[in-house]
Amino acid sequence: MLDPKTQLILNMLIKECPSGSYKIIDSRDIISSLPSKYHIDEKALDHILIYLERQEYISIKYDNEGTYCLCVLPYAKDFLDDEKTKKRENIKFPHFWFFIFICSTLSFVSSLLGCLFGNLIFHLF
Repeated sequence: MLDPKTQLILNMLIKECPSGSYKIIDSRDIISSLPSKYHIDEKALDHILIYLERQEYISIKYDNEGTYCLCVLPYAKDFLDDEKTKKRENIKFPHFWFFIFICSTLSFVSSLLGCLFGNLIFHLF
């Protein structure tokens, strides 16, 4: 599980390197495109990129004072696809409970009506 900062940076790297080939990226470009609420400087970005490389999400060919030559590995794309799938499952989960509630209510009402009609027919004949 990645923290929101790391996941946001990984998403940005995937957008920058969609084909999986190496690309030269400047750290100032990444930092400027991040929301200001994260307060990431070049040193923090360097730590995040090293972490992503150790976890085998990206491959860094070289880094030269804020300029990186890197590519995103297939494992990162698979990881983010899994995260999106989990989010979709969490969204669909309330529909399941609504379905259970409706089925239970309809079962109760139909059994109640069945008993009433059964008593009515029994007393008529």
